[in-house]
Order: sequence, then C-alpha cells, then structure tokens
Amino acid sequence: MSNEIKTQVVVLGGGPGGYSAAFRAADLGLEVTLVESRNTLGGVCLNVGCIPSKALLHVAKVIDDASEMASHGVSFGKPEIDLDKIRDWKESVIGQLTGGLDGMAKMRKVKVVNGYGKFTGSNTIDVDGTAITFDNAIIAAGSQPVNLPFIPEDDRVIDSTGALELKDVPEKLLVLGGGIIGLEMGTVYRALGSQIDVVEFADQLVPAADKDVIKIYQRYVKDKFNVMLSTKVVAVDAKDDGLYVTFEGKNAPAEPVRYDKVLVAVGRTPNGKLLDADKAGVNVDERGFINTDKQMKTNVDHIFAIGDIVGQPMLAHKAVHEGHVAAEVISGQKHFFDPKCIPSIAYTDPEIAWVGVTEKEAKEQGLKIETAVFPWAASGRAIASARTEGQTKLIFDKDTGRIIGGAMVGINAGEMLGEIGLAVEMGADGEDIALTIHAHPTLNESIGLAAEIFEGSITDLPNKKAVKKK
Repeated sequence: MSNEIKTQVVVLGGGPGGYSAAFRAADLGLEVTLVESRNTLGGVCLNVGCIPSKALLHVAKVIDDASEMASHGVSFGKPEIDLDKIRDWKESVIGQLTGGLDGMAKMRKVKVVNGYGKFTGSNTIDVDGTAITFDNAIIAAGSQPVNLPFIPEDDRVIDSTGALELKDVPEKLLVLGGGIIGLEMGTVYRALGSQIDVVEFADQLVPAADKDVIKIYQRYVKDKFNVMLSTKVVAVDAKDDGLYVTFEGKNAPAEPVRYDKVLVAVGRTPNGKLLDADKAGVNVDERGFINTDKQMKTNVDHIFAIGDIVGQPMLAHKAVHEGHVAAEVISGQKHFFDPKCIPSIAYTDPEIAWVGVTEKEAKEQGLKIETAVFPWAASGRAIASARTEGQTKLIFDKDTGRIIGGAMVGINAGEMLGEIGLAVEMGADGEDIALTIHAHPTLNESIGLAAEIFEGSITDLPNKKAVKKK
C-alpha cells in the first residue's frame, strides 16, 4: 500500500456508525477511505459487544427455557456445557457479519486502512505511517469501558470484552454496575452456572428506565441474582484464593466478600482524546466528547462526528442514523439528525425496552401526561407461554392525546418496541393505535390493548372510563 492516500471522505472508525457512514457516502458517489484499528470491520458492536453478547444470551435463553419446561410436563436432562463449542458458535456469528461487511466495502470500492488514525492537520490523518489527505472527515471512533482507579490489574477482573471471551465460568461472580451491559452478562453467566451478585450505586437497576418497569424485572430475577442497591464498591483486594471486595452503602455486607471474578460494567467513556483532534482544530471536551450540530458537523466545518463520541445515548442504532446524515450532508443534501425518539433495550430475561419520553423524564420536564398500562397477566399469548410477569405501558400527552413514549418489560419486549417508536415519530394518537387491528393472540397486541385503555374502549379488562349507568 502506498504511504500516501488522497480521498474525498475519510471515516475514522469502522463500527456500525463508521461503516454505515462510509457505505452511504460511497453510494452517493463519493470516494471513501475507512480507517479501522481492528483487522475486521464492525467495531466494538460486532466484534466484542452487541452481537457476541446476543449469541451468548441466546444460549442462556435455551438453557433457561429447557429448565422451566419441567413444570409444564417436559423434562430435559441437566445441560452439559461445552465452552469451546459455545465460543466457536459465538465466533461464527461474528465472522459471518464481519465477513459480510468486508464484502460490502469491496463492492462499494471503499478503501479500508487498518491501524490507529490520528489527525496531523485540518485535512490530514496519519494511520501508523500512512498519510491520508481528505476533503471531509467523519469521526466515528467510539468509546471504551470505564476503568475505576481502585480496581487492581488482575486477570480475574474483567470488562465486557473479557466477559465475552468466556474463558471459564466462575463459581462466584460480582457484576459491578446494574446497567444494561452488566445485567446482560450476568444473565449469561448465571445460566452457565455462576452465582451472581450485582452491586449498583443507584436505588434501582437500569437507572434510566421507569421504576414500575424495573420493579417487574427485579421481582422476576430476585431468586436468580443477589442485588445490592444503593451500594458501592470501595476496595478490591486481589489474593491467591480470590478477589476480596469491600462494599459501602445501604445494602453493603459487613465484611469483605470473596469472588472468583469481578466484571466491571459501570459505563463507557468516549475516545475523543485519543485522536489528536486539536491538531485539526476540533474541540474535544474534558470528558472526551465532541460537540456537533444537527448535521453532525463539529466546530470545523468539513469535519463531522457521530456515535458514542458525540454523546448519549451510546447506542449503535443511533450511530448508524447519524452516520447516514453526515454522509448525506457531505454529498450536498440538506439533511438533519433530529429524531423524536431513540429506543433502548436491555436484552435480559425478561427484556426491558423503552422509547420516547419516560414517565420519569415527563415529570422532570413538567409535562402533562396520562399513562395506560396493560398487564401481561391478561394476555392470552403470555399465559400460554407461562410468562405473565410482563407489562406494556404507553405514555400520552394529556392535552393532545398523542403518544410520546412507551415501555415494555417481558419476553421479546425489544422486538415489539418498533411499533411504539413509529407511532411517536408519526405523531399518532391513542385512537390511531387502538383502531389498528393487532393479531390475536400475540404479545404485540398488548400495545393496541394499552391504547384501548387510554381511549376507554378496552373490553379485555375492566374499563375505568366506561360510561356510568344512570
């Protein structure tokens, strides 16, 4: 490869946002160079994040489903865990997707340069000795797990990447952080045989979600995880026989507790300070975030930024849409990133999913809202599936009747969230959803039934808005 490359667009980072930006720009007729530090495209998400975790969560679900069938008249033997085969399965999933990306890059004539890219000027980037001169740049360099200063460097202390390597199944695992990543990996390791403790500094798991939704999840997993809320870890002492963890807080054990492994999952930090962006004149704040406008432009007009590096929520699907906008603006289109809602999902068991304004956010913003909740205990499909713990909640603007948000907890909740997101984006009101005929019996019809509760037309439950007889 030549040590000098001239390109119309350089994309720094090959994760979902980066490769989507590169492919969209190429489809719009631009010459594109994509810089990626890994040997495969896909970034954290495909290689050590979203995708491998879902492969392992599928394994966990099959194990749990087989176990639960015993109470319904079908018994299976105790599962035999072959970690090598599970790892092979996970790697095959990653390989299929990353291989597909390589093929699409070649098909679109996107030049891929492997290595770490750093700015050397307002129109130049160096990638391990290769100089790239560009007209426009899209920064999609992502984020990395937060490291805590009091946690020792020890092979038994792992982050999400280490957890996904699945080197072994510890007898006793502490999950430090009760957010989405920690709970997902806790779900996997519990199914494989680990005893799981979860410690969370906030007073609830998944702090961004509404309390009523999380209460249902916590009730379902109370016998599966030992959860310590309003509690923090203050010290970890690495000894030959284990990691001794000291806690403080409302539910802290009085003495240090021994664990075989500790999974640190307390969030992610952006990679903005690793790019020498100041040499290009790009402003990076003290936390490593890069501020952009709604066209994804930084303070330097021809340099754009997308994904985790521009701020919360740090989600792949947000980055993809931001990447499309950046590419389209570079090509001359007057597009903007201005979604009404961005979905969030915890792929736990049961799944936790929400989109749009939460009830918590509505109260903080002083919005007048009305909620409608349909309990899955009244869902024929949930009853037939022996999973009635869930619920569907819709949140409406009280003045206009338009839906502004919604949340679900239960099996496959994440797969059903799209209808609520579309309704928010389209400005649908309760009647629009209630009059849409949903197939029966499905879990999805709980969305229509929740809208019927709001409209006062529900017949599957007592109707609080029924006309009182004279």
